[in-house]
Amino acid sequence: MTDTEDPSVHWNPVEKRILSTRSALVRWWNDLPAGSSDALLYGVSALFALFMTVASDQSAQTRWGWISAGPFALAALVAFFFGRLRRRDQIAWRAILAGVVGFCVVVIPLGVEIALPNPVGQPEVWVIERSAFYISHFESPYRSYVLEGHLVNEIHGIPSYESFFPYFPLMSVFGLPSALDHRVSGPTDARVIMSLCTLLLMAGALVLLRSPSERKLRIAQLLVVLPTGSLFLATGGDDMPILALCLLALVTLQRRQVWTSGLLMGAAAAMKLTAWPFALATLLVARDQQGRRSWGRLVTEIGAIVAVVVLPFAIHSPHAFTANVLEFPAGLAGIHSPAASPLPGHLLTTWFPVLSHVIMPLVFVGGGVYLARRFKRHWPETISEVMRILAAVMAVLICAATATRVGYVIYPLNFWLWAWAFDSAQPDVLDERVVLVEA
Repeated sequence: MTDTEDPSVHWNPVEKRILSTRSALVRWWNDLPAGSSDALLYGVSALFALFMTVASDQSAQTRWGWISAGPFALAALVAFFFGRLRRRDQIAWRAILAGVVGFCVVVIPLGVEIALPNPVGQPEVWVIERSAFYISHFESPYRSYVLEGHLVNEIHGIPSYESFFPYFPLMSVFGLPSALDHRVSGPTDARVIMSLCTLLLMAGALVLLRSPSERKLRIAQLLVVLPTGSLFLATGGDDMPILALCLLALVTLQRRQVWTSGLLMGAAAAMKLTAWPFALATLLVARDQQGRRSWGRLVTEIGAIVAVVVLPFAIHSPHAFTANVLEFPAGLAGIHSPAASPLPGHLLTTWFPVLSHVIMPLVFVGGGVYLARRFKRHWPETISEVMRILAAVMAVLICAATATRVGYVIYPLNFWLWAWAFDSAQPDVLDERVVLVEA
């Protein structure tokens, strides 16, 4: 394909219809005044917070809902009316409002939860802190596994699923301050450390990102302020620092700082398996300062970091490592995980257990064939293209997985938004494609 040939000529009718629908929604959203769009986001967030107060069975999420519903509702009113007063240069007051809302829905709930006599939080908080305690004593965090239907090395006094550590070893770094401080909760709580790391990494990424201020603000809102970020930061979402690392890695990739990007991706990949699809996707568009493809450098650096961090533990106790990192998250360890949400993959395996070993292989094979055919027609050349593809892939994987939580939707949502933000260097591409599709 030549440089001047439009890639949309290679898309099938379904892809063109999807693009046309998406473009129409983007146009509608872009036509809204900035204050109105913020008001809509905060209003929906207020309703979601109220929903969490009655629908969640986690006390930390319920408390977050009670505290956050009011600030979100008030922010919606302020954004709506203040947006009507100033129709130009509204980034400053919108950023200030987002900061105030973020304080009210992240800092205040988190402070309340860690200050309680009996701190509440998501189970992963205590899992991470416990793993850090083991590592600080030069022990492996991978201890529990199922043998002949019985849980071996079960940690008594807690639910069985909390005996597992479904992460890679580097995730324990967020629990080290608590392990060294020997406090049940407080300033060294793993949630505090994860939230601080998320904010610092996001701030660095937004400073370096080559994109309009409007798009940077949207990234901050989705990653921190809206329930897609604040709920997890306040209650213990370990995915937030992973997303922040990915964002900063993407920004350094935009600046063609390959080694820095590899270091950040390697750190994320050495923490959690959910960072691996992102790392694989970015290999497609990695380029150095001279514009040469640099996927080999990224593979070398990411692989070296993961190997150094993971291999010692995997070699020490391979069966326990596999049971914790692979089998338990996939729902194959024989222990029920609270992460299992009523998504299609989980429902199908609940109704037809025999499918538990079939669905994901079929998804990988079918998805691999589709992506291979798509890449053959048009190889993605920009970060925006890769992020859109990755957002779709992650959405499919989340829906097909047998034991995943619905909260993982924050991955495709953030990836889709980043695609929009990184597309700002070519603002007319979307409109040109829409004209071709509709013609």
